Amino acid sequence: MSDIYDVIIIGGGPAGLTAGIYCARARFKTLMLEKMIPGGQVMTAFMIENYPGFPEGIQGPDLMERFIAQAKRFGLETDSGTVEKITVEGEIKIIHLEDRILKCRAIIIASGAAPIKLNIPGEGLYVGRGVSYCATCDGAFFRNQEVAVIGGGNSALSEAFFLTRFASKVHIIHRRDKLRADAIVQEEAHANAKISFIWDTVVDAIDGDETGMTKLKLRNVKSGAISDLPAQGVFIYVGMHPNTEFLKGTIELTTDGYVVADEEGKTSVPGIFTAGDVRNKQLRQIATAVGDGAAVSFTVEKYLK
Repeated sequence: MSDIYDVIIIGGGPAGLTAGIYCARARFKTLMLEKMIPGGQVMTAFMIENYPGFPEGIQGPDLMERFIAQAKRFGLETDSGTVEKITVEGEIKIIHLEDRILKCRAIIIASGAAPIKLNIPGEGLYVGRGVSYCATCDGAFFRNQEVAVIGGGNSALSEAFFLTRFASKVHIIHRRDKLRADAIVQEEAHANAKISFIWDTVVDAIDGDETGMTKLKLRNVKSGAISDLPAQGVFIYVGMHPNTEFLKGTIELTTDGYVVADEEGKTSVPGIFTAGDVRNKQLRQIATAVGDGAAVSFTVEKYLK
């Protein structure tokens, strides 16, 4: 049984690393798998100001390097690889990678969720320098500046409301002539003097200079008219995509692909647990991911004992 891990954690963001710290400290033989580099999406965050303990803020990579160092100090093993599927044989779970298989007694799914990107010129170039997918994370950087929100659902409008606390003007850009958001949310948005709407429009490109983004290139989908919108920030809310393709047919997922779990992190399959943004929940922040990782570790410990 020496080649069988007690716990394998799939995903190396804040939830996975926190679970790794707790499981390793409990002296379980624990491996964390990450297909990219440990740290997850936080590695792309320029500055984090809402994580407790850092009153001056901290850059995303710096915060995650601390997580990683702490986890390794307690003996967490790490490896890289892309999980293709999971199978179960009795109490043993088998993780199928592209080039090998791994076995364990318990799995923690912490594979996260990624914002759907527009894949337009300038989007990747200006991430962290104007382009954001999280107003709660980055809104305070845009005090007294003009920003845009792309999207027409409840999430887009909710984040637009949040941005009005800081920005001088919030432009909501939507490719249709009416919103998808709930009626009461739409009424509140139309009543807010700081919010304006740009209808039937898509963003074709994001422009800027060495300091960051400065404008959006817009196109009206009905008339074809091209225009520029000066803005120092853009927040993209066209949806989230949970990283759960490898779980289809193994555990219960929502229609949107998120992992269904109870408040302890238990999924529909005994011995498979979940934490962080990949699970079906309302708030997706570093702090909530850390809380998930700690809580699910306690559940795993009870299961293994």
